[in-house]
This record gives sequence, C-alpha cells and structure tokens, in this order.
Amino acid sequence: MDQPTALPLLDLGPFLAGEPGALERTAAELRRINETVGFLYITNHGVDWKMVEETFALAARFHAQPMEEKMKVKLDDGMQGYLPYKSSTTRANGLVAVRKPNENEAFFVKPERGPTPVNRWPEGVPGFAEATLRYFAALDDLAHRMLPLYAVALDLPPDYFDKPCEDSFSTLRLTHYPPVEYGSDEYGIAPHTDSTFITLLAQNPVPGLQIRTQAGEWIDAPVIPEAFVVNTGDILNRWTNGRFISTPHRAFNTMKTARYAIPFFFHPKEETLVECLPTCTSADNPPRFPAQTVGEYMAWFRGQNYDHFRKQPQAAAE
Repeated sequence: MDQPTALPLLDLGPFLAGEPGALERTAAELRRINETVGFLYITNHGVDWKMVEETFALAARFHAQPMEEKMKVKLDDGMQGYLPYKSSTTRANGLVAVRKPNENEAFFVKPERGPTPVNRWPEGVPGFAEATLRYFAALDDLAHRMLPLYAVALDLPPDYFDKPCEDSFSTLRLTHYPPVEYGSDEYGIAPHTDSTFITLLAQNPVPGLQIRTQAGEWIDAPVIPEAFVVNTGDILNRWTNGRFISTPHRAFNTMKTARYAIPFFFHPKEETLVECLPTCTSADNPPRFPAQTVGEYMAWFRGQNYDHFRKQPQAAAE
C-alpha cells in the first residue's frame, strides 16, 4: 500500500447532523485512516472558533507573565499547573537516541467536577479559569460525540465507549514554544506518541507539527484554518491490539514569533481497564499488551517524562 504524503481530512458535518448512513460511512473512513496513518484533520466539528482563539490568547497572556508569577502555580503531583521551560524530557519511547529537555513551557488544566477545586489559577490573568474550563468542556464534549465513530469503526456497538469514557481522565495543555535556534537533537517537543485515547489539537497560524509516516519519513502538517488535528494515542492503540496506529510526531518553532499549542488529551476514566477489544484479536492474533487501567498506564507515562522535574523543586531556577 502506498504511504500517504499528507494527512487525510474527515468532514464530521453529515455525521453530527444525523444524516442517514453518515455514521457508518464516516466510521469506515475513520477506520481506514487509523489503520494506515493514525492522524487526520476534522472539519465541521461544531466547536465555536472564537472560543479557540480566546484560548490561544489566554495561553499567550499566561506565558507572558513574569517567572515568579508562573511559579506560584508550579506543576504539582496531580500534574496540574505550570511546567517551566526545558523541564520535561521525552523518555517514554525509543524514538530518539539522545534525550535533551524539550524547548517549551506549559500550563496543565484538569477537569473540575466535584466540590473540591482541582486546579490552581494564575492571579494575574483575569478570566483565565472560566475561559479555559469552558474550552475544556467544549473539547470533552466533541470527543464524546466522536466516540460512536470509533466504536462502529471497530465493529462494536455505537455506545461501547460511552461508559468507560464518562468523567474522562483528560487534560488541556497550554504550550508555549518560543522562537529558538535548535541544535543537534533539540526539539520544541521531541518525537513521541501520545498517551491518550485520542488527542484534539486546534490549528493555529504558526506551523510546526510534523508526523512520521509508516515509511519512516517526517512530513509537515500544514495549517488548515478552523480545523482540528486528531490522532490516536497509546491507550487506543493498546485497546485495539495495535490495530489503530499511535503515530510518532514532533514539533518545532522555526518562526521568529512565539508559537502556542493547546492540545486536549482525551483519556477514559482512570479506573477503566484497557484490555484487548473482542474485535481486535483472534487465534492468529493474540493480545499483545498486558491489561492495565488507564490510571496505571498514565502513572508510568508521567513518571517517564515528568518525575525528574517534580522531584527536583529547584530545577526551574537552574
């Protein structure tokens, strides 16, 4: 099969409008994409793009604060808060031989569902909490609306993933990639696969995302206005016994202006057991991965990529 040289585009409009047969047609195309590429664009997704632009603007305002203000909400053991520049190193895979800190800084937002607050918010960015939680809810809703497509693509009932993904264990990350000159083995974020069920990445005017094809070539993901890039993550890859590809990708900022990214990492709920789906195994294709809960897998993933920072409180000042 010829390897794709560009990411495919999936129009969600007919499916979201409930047109007859659209679920099956769209799911069949999603199946083909996830078995061969693992990355795609979606359009007509129903998310108000003004909300997206507002979130990009808030990411810029947050990262423009003085370091002492950002450090007041430093990343905690719940993986919420501010991760300083060069404080993460991609270790959860073997995609790079030399591991250097990623050339970015980020702020992580978690869902607020109970009476006890989960997030800590910057005091110097008015409206930050309300707007980012509003965006979180919109992306969480979009991911849930897409679940029937993934279920039908895997020959499962449309509601198969509904219960495992309720109260999702998801994260919104507001990332800043400053303009830098990259040296050898340096990246905005190094080649990696995501830990997620799926990731939703809003497109912004500053390019920088690159995807590794199944042939091993790195290709650019051109910016398509008002579209989301969607990719399969490791959890869905494991759930499907490797059938749906978790594709390596990386990011740079080669422009002379700041680049921001606001990926939404969609996970099933923490206690969901991820074990090989019944439609993804046979006598000739036994399960390849051990059964794990989402929480167990995420604890491993985070330990690989972030614990070196969280265990060294003074790292940000070095």
